[in-house]
Amino acid sequence: MRVSDQVVQKLQGLIEQRHLKQGDRLPAERQLATSLGISRPSLREAIQQLNSLGILASRRGDGTYIQQLPETWSQQLIVEPISNLIEEDPEYRFDVQEARIVLEGGTAWYAALRSTEADRAKIHQCFDEIAYHQLQGDSAAAAVADANFHLAIAEASHNLVLIQMMRSLFDLLQYNVVLGRKKVYNHPVSADQLSEQHFQVMDAIDRQDAQAARDAVCGHIEFVIDHVRSLDEDEARQKRATRLHRIDQT
Repeated sequence: MRVSDQVVQKLQGLIEQRHLKQGDRLPAERQLATSLGISRPSLREAIQQLNSLGILASRRGDGTYIQQLPETWSQQLIVEPISNLIEEDPEYRFDVQEARIVLEGGTAWYAALRSTEADRAKIHQCFDEIAYHQLQGDSAAAAVADANFHLAIAEASHNLVLIQMMRSLFDLLQYNVVLGRKKVYNHPVSADQLSEQHFQVMDAIDRQDAQAARDAVCGHIEFVIDHVRSLDEDEARQKRATRLHRIDQT
């Protein structure tokens, strides 16, 4: 673990121990470094990291203030860095998809066993919203509805740990869905297949078939992984062909 990450953990503990609230000012730098038992440069690096995520806000000549309380830090400190990794190297999005298989296979299983009528109605509503926004050509709204569909399934599992994990990763899930939709949903046949896959997940939950629900959601995510990889390979071949054509013309 980096030194700055260790300092962040110590800051979290100090804020919780002193019962500091959103909007409160942190102690002065010298006092804070002494309290945490760290060097001032390490403290500055950690504060800069938290400032960049909007968790803390430093005001010149006035100190550093708490923008978000520690219970919300995990989402920012996990989601933002992974999103940055995906932007720097698109291959990381496949790691996210694999993690979704592990997590959502479980949420779909328990949703089939435990969902209430209200839970299932919410899942159906999200499914309808995806179709509506897709027909309107509003990809951003469709991505939100798509992420909400998967989150609704997690909530229907009535497993508080799984629900919290999905909620904490919601922004990352939505970010990942947007990337997938840019590739897959631009192809009419693929869009129809994905809609049918969503329906199969929803139908299995309606029928309280836990194994079918797990298989359907895992199959859906695996389809997206395979399809995006295939489209990436096609794009790479087209780019190589274009470069060769340009070379031939020179």
